[in-house]
Amino acid sequence: MPLPLTLLRQLQSASSDTAWASLFEHAWNTCSAPLAQDKAPSEVTKRDAELGAADLFLATAGWDLWKSYETVVPRTANVLASWWAERGAGRAVLILDALSLREVPWLLKGAKERGYAVHQARATGAELPADTAPFAEALGFVSRSSLQNNLGAGKGRLTGATTDSTNIPWEDCAAQINSTHDWLLWHDWLDERVHELRSPGHGLAALAKEAAEQLSSDAFWTLVHTLTTGRRLVITADHGYAASGHFPDTADPAQSSYLKDRYASGRWAKVADLEQPAPGAWVPPLDLPLKTAHADATFALGRRKWKSQGGYPTLTHGGLSLLEVAVPFIELSRTGGA
Repeated sequence: MPLPLTLLRQLQSASSDTAWASLFEHAWNTCSAPLAQDKAPSEVTKRDAELGAADLFLATAGWDLWKSYETVVPRTANVLASWWAERGAGRAVLILDALSLREVPWLLKGAKERGYAVHQARATGAELPADTAPFAEALGFVSRSSLQNNLGAGKGRLTGATTDSTNIPWEDCAAQINSTHDWLLWHDWLDERVHELRSPGHGLAALAKEAAEQLSSDAFWTLVHTLTTGRRLVITADHGYAASGHFPDTADPAQSSYLKDRYASGRWAKVADLEQPAPGAWVPPLDLPLKTAHADATFALGRRKWKSQGGYPTLTHGGLSLLEVAVPFIELSRTGGA
């Protein structure tokens, strides 16, 4: 599906900040529209494909926009830290590791049906690389695991938060939320499933079905209910993921070999770890070196996969595509609450 003409005209003439804002809005509007749970596998796959044109633009005519990403895109960690500082006591953050814009319909639908007020709902940007550790670092923590059992208390940018990082069932999470005014809970269920469903024969449709079930469940919303008891809640993520099983194969043998040598089955690499750090001479480029806040790295650009040992994963993250870097930022409270 081609880019909408109005969006294409904006991207051709807009400043980098306006271009990125337009792309994030387009991705949000494409993914967040309501859908029926029984149609999740097919509809989520369709929406993912619709965003292929935007990723093609970012990998060809607009690839240089990535150089401005860290400068102009509101990054989730910074938005979250600002929100935390402005709110005062009575704050909660639920980080759902690897939550992408594809899962937004279930959160908005559940909030509406269960009587929550949605104060803001939009897309914000992951760190680069779009991985767990850079996001934890951006929040001022050593790692995701450093939040376990309140070990993150007194550390990081979310001052005063009781912290935990876990993958236990939603009901058990809810039972562990005490009456402390401020909470930061990082749950890695979705990220685990991204990695478990990355082998051939699984992928986006299977994950879409499971995500719809989990995020529509009474158990999940019991956790949300507990976190919003006396608190305003933000649900967000460290990064999204790529449905790389649907990416086209890199047909040119020289290009495929180049990408395999640099990235194996991954989406980014540290420049210092590469035998040949210089990027290839292809224009538009296949990959892009960027000195980010977290690494001097090089990234696979856009929607492409290549032959690699064991097969290229069907789900992955860390590269430069919209649904790897755009994540939900949804602020909730009980209707009539603070």
